[in-house]
Amino acid sequence: MAKKKSGRKPSAAFMKPMTPSAALAEVVGSKPIPRTEVTKKLWAYIKKNGLQDKKNKRMINADAELKAVFGGKASVNMFEMTKLVSKHLK
Repeated sequence: MAKKKSGRKPSAAFMKPMTPSAALAEVVGSKPIPRTEVTKKLWAYIKKNGLQDKKNKRMINADAELKAVFGGKASVNMFEMTKLVSKHLK
């Protein structure tokens, strides 16, 4: 019998469905979804609304909905975005 090779499992913490805050729900919906999905949906929203900075692609220019999520900041970088968004997940 072949021994099963243990592949690297994705971190359970990232896969656990989280409930978005009211501000974040405006962008990604209010159903509990994993962090990975939250990030995917955010990027889809950013691209759909052309909120990525033209000169510096790592910067996101917030519209009214995202400003609420970003704590009122007009623009944040990608890493700051994930940090700010995690505050909106329970």
